[in-house]
Amino acid sequence: MGLRMDDKSLKSRIRSGRVKFAAMAGAYALGSFNDNFFKQSAMLLAVAANKSWVQGYATVAFSFPYILFAAQVGWLADRFSKGNVVILAKGLEVAAMMAGAAGICLENVWLMLLMLAIMGTQSAIFGPALNGSIPELFPAEYVNTANAILRVAVTTAILLGIVLAGFVLDVHGPSLGGIRFGNALVAGGVILTAALGLLVSLGVHRQPAAAPRARFPWSGPVESFREFRRVWRDPLLFDTIGLNTFCWFCGSLMALLLNQTGLVQLGLSRSGTSALVMGEILGFAAGGFIGSRLARGPRWYRILAPAAAVMGALMAAVAGCGLLPGGGFQKGCLFSCILGIGLAGGALLIPTEGFIQVRPPPERKGAVIAAANMAAFSGILLSGPAANALNASIQPTLSFGLLGLAAILIAVFHRWRVSRLPC
Repeated sequence: MGLRMDDKSLKSRIRSGRVKFAAMAGAYALGSFNDNFFKQSAMLLAVAANKSWVQGYATVAFSFPYILFAAQVGWLADRFSKGNVVILAKGLEVAAMMAGAAGICLENVWLMLLMLAIMGTQSAIFGPALNGSIPELFPAEYVNTANAILRVAVTTAILLGIVLAGFVLDVHGPSLGGIRFGNALVAGGVILTAALGLLVSLGVHRQPAAAPRARFPWSGPVESFREFRRVWRDPLLFDTIGLNTFCWFCGSLMALLLNQTGLVQLGLSRSGTSALVMGEILGFAAGGFIGSRLARGPRWYRILAPAAAVMGALMAAVAGCGLLPGGGFQKGCLFSCILGIGLAGGALLIPTEGFIQVRPPPERKGAVIAAANMAAFSGILLSGPAANALNASIQPTLSFGLLGLAAILIAVFHRWRVSRLPC
């Protein structure tokens, strides 16, 4: 089902949507930069202080609001203008970054975790409003392309956040009232970025609410499970949400394992470790464009199982990298594998997210997207304890091997499931 580029009305809608989408994408990119700049700074400080366990707790703190408030944030996106919901979320980010800045300055783990919990709530509110806006702005045929473009912008922001975290923390300068100079730079940066994101969000479009009479979900997570029961009646949507969840679990676990791989197993600097994570995300952005091009037509989902299998095979190859002699060759092989995993992950994730955005009816779009976010962040939440358990028992490169085996099994299972769908 390709885009008919000779259709002038479609071209006009795409041009109009791009203008309105710019502010939304800018606000999202700035928030993604802040999330990752702060989170990577906090994790690097924790690992360097022999507090690797903080990584797992940090992942739980950020992910839990997606699970606890999934139904409510889905209701917000359906009940009110999605543009107004975005502005609310960006205002909450400013408050979160103030707590985070204090935590970084004082190197107080609990303040950092509080900040991540607030940012998790902010991101949970932002997600359904953003993702639900894309099908409102663009025709269904263009949604995957819009997602891929957004992913490049956000990936660039994430890359800058992760890479700059290591470099900024390594900046030497005069101590500011007992606060390390690099820590002070991080603290000031996150507050300024949050304020800029709030200003940019004021330019988002404000389309009328899709379901202005929607009932408030007082039952909370129970309502999200009810939404899953409704989604169950659509096998392709249900399976797509499941594969999307596994992909987010893998991506989150990889980031946690890479910090341990670089700093502990390979003895890299903080900036060198951030560069490994950069390879994953850079590949992810490129893979998103590949996925948006290949996942077309009524059998678009045929790309998913091969992408998951390639991702799994490359994860297994990372385990082999851990057996190579140390030095530049080992690091080059590891970086190449991580880059390839990102490519396969992007080719897998962009089509699944696009389908989740397009498939639900308008009046339930926010609720379904929020339920899918709940599932995805349940996977991310589980990645925290999984990383702590794995890092405490085996080398992180071997953990990649186990994750790769799981990905291959998931690919085989998904291929079997979609083979049973009607043509």
